[in-house]
Amino acid sequence: MAASSKTIMDLFKQPAAKRLKRVSSPAPPTSTPTPTKLAAFCSSSSSPIDGGKHDQNDVASSNPHPSLLEPSSTPPSILTAEEKSRIEFNKALARARRNLKLCSDKIAKCEDVGCVKLEELLVEETWLGKLPGEFQKPYAKNLFKFVESEIQRSGFPIYPPQHLIFNALNTTPFDRVKVVIIGQDPYHGPGQAMGLSFSVPEGVKVPSSLVNIYKELQNDLGCSIPSHGNLERWAVQGVLLLNAVLTVKQSQANSHANKGWEQFTDAVIRTISQEKKGVVFLLWGNYAQAKARLIDETKHHILKAAHPSGLSANRGFFGCRHFSRTNQILEKMGISPIIWQL
Repeated sequence: MAASSKTIMDLFKQPAAKRLKRVSSPAPPTSTPTPTKLAAFCSSSSSPIDGGKHDQNDVASSNPHPSLLEPSSTPPSILTAEEKSRIEFNKALARARRNLKLCSDKIAKCEDVGCVKLEELLVEETWLGKLPGEFQKPYAKNLFKFVESEIQRSGFPIYPPQHLIFNALNTTPFDRVKVVIIGQDPYHGPGQAMGLSFSVPEGVKVPSSLVNIYKELQNDLGCSIPSHGNLERWAVQGVLLLNAVLTVKQSQANSHANKGWEQFTDAVIRTISQEKKGVVFLLWGNYAQAKARLIDETKHHILKAAHPSGLSANRGFFGCRHFSRTNQILEKMGISPIIWQL
């Protein structure tokens, strides 16, 4: 993270002309995209913002206030769409890193006595404002007691690490949600889970489901296949990577299912459905597709396909073209598309 923060700050310390020259990601098209234009969103294998690499466990010692990321020497009125998009991404990234640091600091203060409360680890203000009183409901209190007990006394590691349990919500604020990808529960192997569905930290072997997602991206948009499985850049752009269950015991898939997490994440999905408009929901597999009952299809867009796992990807995931279709839907609504290339 230290390297990432240095890169961000160094970028904005440079003169505007030199800084803007480095921007290489394509500006969002203003018309309905053709396949060629959609492929442009996979034209760069890394970002000039962060050098293309960062570990979600790293925390910057200091993050700039988002307003400091606005170039002071170039009037906003003459910035190109590409430049404005870059600035907005940097602000969102700084906000996500701030939230991560807040959670890490809470854990560090209580590390010796294990006193941290799970409800204190959702720190993104927009979600707290949209889910008032949710943590005070009986199911949530029972859920948090169970998870806290598992963390302190189960004898098995609980994934993801505590500061990343609400990573999906802390990284993708409510007001930035454009797309929702629903998973089932976190990866249960050591070092895999990072609180974002389908995502693993850099340096961890890319799981088979994510390998298949990358293959479909390549076939759909011509994206090059990255060497890592960190999907944070999607989350920062507005892709909510939400697992239905947010914790799991090591080596025991679904071990925290039916404990209350589903009720909480259903509330998240229902809130998006009720209070936003035009969100694209990507429902892969029967488990995710069952969540369609929570979504108002008169206001939102639902794309369904088979799960990308090795057992089912050939049964309808490959060829679904969900990534290009998502961008077509967003652009038709006048919303900037997702740059899917990592």
